Amino acid sequence: MADARRSASRATGSIAYLLTGFPRLSETFIASEIHWLERQGLRLRLFVLKLDDRRAPHPVVARIAARPDYLPVTASFTHTPFLRWLVRSLPAFLPGILRLAWWRPRGLVRAIAATIAQARRARRDGSWPPRVVKEFLQATALADRLRRTPDVRHLHAHFCHGTATVAWLASMISRIPFSFTAHARDLYQPSLNPGGLLRRKIAAARFAVTCTEANRRYLAAIAAGVPVHCVYHGLNADLARLLAAAPGAPTARDQSIRALGVGRLVPKKGFDVLVEACALVRAQGVAVKATIVGDQGAHEAEVRRRITARGLADAVQLAGPLGQAALLDEYLRATVFCLPCRVAEDGDRDGIPNVLIEAMACGLPVVTTAVSGIPELVVDGVNGLLVPPEDPAALAEAMVRLHRDPDLARRLGGAAEAAVRQRFDGERLAAHLALLFRPAVAA
Repeated sequence: MADARRSASRATGSIAYLLTGFPRLSETFIASEIHWLERQGLRLRLFVLKLDDRRAPHPVVARIAARPDYLPVTASFTHTPFLRWLVRSLPAFLPGILRLAWWRPRGLVRAIAATIAQARRARRDGSWPPRVVKEFLQATALADRLRRTPDVRHLHAHFCHGTATVAWLASMISRIPFSFTAHARDLYQPSLNPGGLLRRKIAAARFAVTCTEANRRYLAAIAAGVPVHCVYHGLNADLARLLAAAPGAPTARDQSIRALGVGRLVPKKGFDVLVEACALVRAQGVAVKATIVGDQGAHEAEVRRRITARGLADAVQLAGPLGQAALLDEYLRATVFCLPCRVAEDGDRDGIPNVLIEAMACGLPVVTTAVSGIPELVVDGVNGLLVPPEDPAALAEAMVRLHRDPDLARRLGGAAEAAVRQRFDGERLAAHLALLFRPAVAA
C-alpha cells in the first residue's frame, strides 16, 4: 500500500532534508539554502536528529514552509557502558524497527549487517563505543518516518559524518536514494568517519555536494566515479535583506584600527593569532580595537589567556554570538576583517568560511590565509590580503598597511563586494543545487 501511494505521488515528490539540528544560530547557511530551494519550487521535508539550540533563530527560519520533524533521541554515551546505553536507548526505537521488519525486511537486514561490519572496523580503529550503532537506531527512526511519508523521492544529508551515516543506512532500508553535502571538519577529521566509512557512504550515494573546489577534488579522489559537485554557499538570506535596506553612507570611523573576527572559538579559526597580531600592532604605536563574535569553543581559554598575557583586556572583546542585525552593525563599524585560519592538529579546517563571504559583501577589506578553499574566494591583492597561517607578524603588517593606505582598503573592499555579488548570490547558487535534485523528484 505504501508503495502504491509513493507511485501515485511520484509527480509531486519531495526531498527529505536530514539535519543534525535545526534551527541553529551558527548554521544560517543551511536555513538560507532551504529557503532558496523552496523559492525554486522544490518541496522539502525536514527531519532533524535533535533540537540542541534553543536560542532565537534567524528571521529566515520563519520564511521556510517546511516544518522540522524531530526524530527520537538516544541516551548519552558519556560515562555509560555500551550495553547499558543500548538497553536505555532501544525502547524508543523498537516499535519502528518492528514496523520496518514488516515493511522492508531485506533492507533492514542489510542495514544491520552493515552496522555490525562498520562497528567492527571502527573498533579496530580505536573508536568505541561505536557511534554507528547510535546512527543505525536513528536511521531506523528516519526510515519509519519515510514509510509514512510516501511522497519523498530523495534523501539529502548535511555533513558527511553522522547525518550522512544515518542517511546511508536509512536509504539501505527504505530504498530511497540519498546524497550528502560535505563541509569542512566532517570531511577532514578521520575520527568522524573511522574504518573507511566515508568511502562506503560515497560509493552508495547518488551524488555528493561540497562547498569548495578543494573539497570537491578531495572527495572525487575517493568517489570511484560517483558525481561530486561544488556548489558554494551563497550570501545568507537574512544578511542579503539587511544589506539591501542598509544606508549607503559609510559609518564614521575614528583613527584606530577596528578589527573584526567572527567564528566559534576553536583552533582552526586562529583567533589566538589575531590576539598576538593586535599586540604587535599596538607595539608600533597604532591604536587597535578588536571584536571577536562567535560561540564558545575548545580554544576560548587559550584566547582569553593570550588577551590577559598581552595586556589587551581593553582592546580585544569576546562578544559571544550575535544575530544577523547586530552582526551587520559590527561589519559596518569595522575597518578590517581578520580571519587567520589554520589547519588544526586533528585535521579540522575551514572550507570557505561563510563569514568571509558576509564581510566581503559588506565591502569590508579582509585579511585571511590561503587555507583550504579560501583562495577560491580571496585573491591576494585583488579583493583581499592573504597572509601565512600561524604568522602574527604578517597579520599585523597587513592590518597596519590597510590602516595607513585608505585607498587600498577602499579598493579591496569594493572588489570584495563585487566578487561576492557576482559569484556568491544565494538564490543563483540554490538554482544550481536545485538542478541536481530535480531529476530525483521528476515524474
